[in-house]
Amino acid sequence: MILSDEIRRIAEAAEVTAEARLKELDRLAEANQWKVIEAFQKHKVSDFHFAGSTGYGYNDRGREVLDLVYADVFGAEAALVRPHFVSGTHTIGTALFGVLRPGDKLLYITGDPYDTLHHVIGKGKDGSGSLADFGIGYGKVELTEDGKPDWAAIEAALTDDVRVVGIQRSRGYAWRSSFTVEEIEEMTAFVKNRKPDAIVFVDNCYGEFTELTEPTQAGVDLIAGSLIKNPGGGIAPTGGYIAGRAELVEKAAFRLTAPGIGGEVGAMLNTMRSLFQGLFLAPHLVGQALKGSVFAAAVFEELGFDTKPGWRDPRTDLIQAIRFTGADHLIAFVQGIQKAAAVDSHVVPEPWDMPGYDDPVIMAAGTFIQGGSLELSADAPVRAPYIAYMQGGLTYAHAKLGVLHALENMRVRGLL
Repeated sequence: MILSDEIRRIAEAAEVTAEARLKELDRLAEANQWKVIEAFQKHKVSDFHFAGSTGYGYNDRGREVLDLVYADVFGAEAALVRPHFVSGTHTIGTALFGVLRPGDKLLYITGDPYDTLHHVIGKGKDGSGSLADFGIGYGKVELTEDGKPDWAAIEAALTDDVRVVGIQRSRGYAWRSSFTVEEIEEMTAFVKNRKPDAIVFVDNCYGEFTELTEPTQAGVDLIAGSLIKNPGGGIAPTGGYIAGRAELVEKAAFRLTAPGIGGEVGAMLNTMRSLFQGLFLAPHLVGQALKGSVFAAAVFEELGFDTKPGWRDPRTDLIQAIRFTGADHLIAFVQGIQKAAAVDSHVVPEPWDMPGYDDPVIMAAGTFIQGGSLELSADAPVRAPYIAYMQGGLTYAHAKLGVLHALENMRVRGLL
């Protein structure tokens, strides 16, 4: 790759500027790595746990131990880790359907959730099998203008029919800061003080191992996430996890399979080694991705673009948002990220009507695992205010290369 002297100078200056922050992230990864290893050791993980099961999958000891390891890593009573979850949306939907009943209400207190959940929530008797189709209500409390919880509005919205209070940890497609575990703990305590029987649920996608603790260690009842994001370590070929209070995890397991069967069945086929090894690698690889995001923020701040979070700011997920001035900047950035891929670098992403989204989406995803967003990727709805969301990078070097390709792509188009 040929880089202009201007791009090289910007990159070198950004790396020097953020040097101390990058070292902090190495220490975070180290602490989380030790935590995962201790959980493996506690449950005496051995190579026979990596054997896959077939058919019903009865008495699959590897599957049982994987659940125990996840529960310990996340500080939860129980966990359900399965390749049978096809996406984060499926995993979250399974958790919500598992604990909600007709007449209950789901209340999101962080504004509308991620776009793909809108169809899970549904509207009226839509015939799709959505929550609404089963007579489950939905409400939301918008965040304040500065992206914080609206405490008065939350208190007013905690009506008798509210059964589950939802929190989205990550920013999604919103220009706000993602919520730290400390902030999630504050929200959880507020809800529990006013409605002790409410179930607090957190969409934990993109957040795992970005801090020293997880929401289930901060009073949250139930969390869910995708294995092709952080906890799969770039190796898990598919799947998701649900963790939290044991009775709630069991209800989610009944929804995944069938009542009375739950998590006692489910052939794991040939996935066990990748699920264990992916979890083992996850803290280090998340640390690499976070360093890439810090580098990206430092570079684009130097160029005068708005970033969230800033390179100095605390981080609680993988996502680096960068706000551009128009669609041309946005598209050039995402196409530049694609050019840095090891897989499909020759492909040129274009905006398209992606299922589950309300606007055309452009996505750079040259990944070994389709849709694997712990790997370097970037996506954005092509709509004002033209914000690109970069995430992942199995190595810092790859994330850095992606940023440099994006800069060069913008430069040659006269957009810098």
